[in-house]
Amino acid sequence: MNVFEFTGLVGFGSLLAGLLGSLTGLGGGVVLVPLLTIFFKVDIRYAIGASLVSVIATSSGSAAAYVKEGFSNIRIGMFLEIATTIGAVCGAFLAAKVSTSAIAIIFGLVLLYSAYLSRKPRSASDRNVPPDALATRLRMNGSFPDAGGLRHYNVQRVPAGFSLMFGAGALSGLLGIGSGAVKVLAMDHAMKIPFKVSTTTSNFMIGVTAAASAGLYLKRGYIDPGLAMPVMLGVLAGSLWGTRILVKAETKWLRLIFSVVIAVLGVQMLVKGVFGTI
Repeated sequence: MNVFEFTGLVGFGSLLAGLLGSLTGLGGGVVLVPLLTIFFKVDIRYAIGASLVSVIATSSGSAAAYVKEGFSNIRIGMFLEIATTIGAVCGAFLAAKVSTSAIAIIFGLVLLYSAYLSRKPRSASDRNVPPDALATRLRMNGSFPDAGGLRHYNVQRVPAGFSLMFGAGALSGLLGIGSGAVKVLAMDHAMKIPFKVSTTTSNFMIGVTAAASAGLYLKRGYIDPGLAMPVMLGVLAGSLWGTRILVKAETKWLRLIFSVVIAVLGVQMLVKGVFGTI
């Protein structure tokens, strides 16, 4: 395989990863790291470095479009990013003291259970919950365009969501993985935020976490421009394509795609934890 073929195949794979990351709010790294390491035999450190660049591209590309369309809730994203960032710092500090294999097994089980939960559509009572006092004080309640017009929603259980975001950041720091799955689930299940708003707000948030990690990988020389460039361009194109699909897509299909992806990720985490390869 010559350089042009390699670049073209990596770019095409990255486009699909960006599309998936944009639709689910997970970022393209869930697909990219296994793709680069297994199929293209790229060293995992360089694959993670390119993946972090792709997550920034996904966030930058899709988040801008989602904000413009009125889906992302910036106030929720900025508030919860505080917890994620603190959690990531704590997770990085504990990485040398805690068994990552045990954490990976627990995380895998949580993801598999979450994949089951995410398939269930939200009931009418969950959609029409009364305003939460703390969420109202923080002005988190919002609206987004739906098939029937502008749909308003109320945010619930802010402390629970904040705590889960701290856990998401800690897992990211401990295992070196993206925490988009936990972010979406925290907003969707704990805070009762509509699924489209959860995924789009997660897309807005993941770039901040990835930017901090990418700086470390750049300093250590693990971001190869020859690899990162086609990955970034492919993911950016895929994420912009995904924004056009999400606006018109039905929530039940988005939930199905999300549940399948995090189920695969959960199995991967379990395998890595059991065999001690993480």
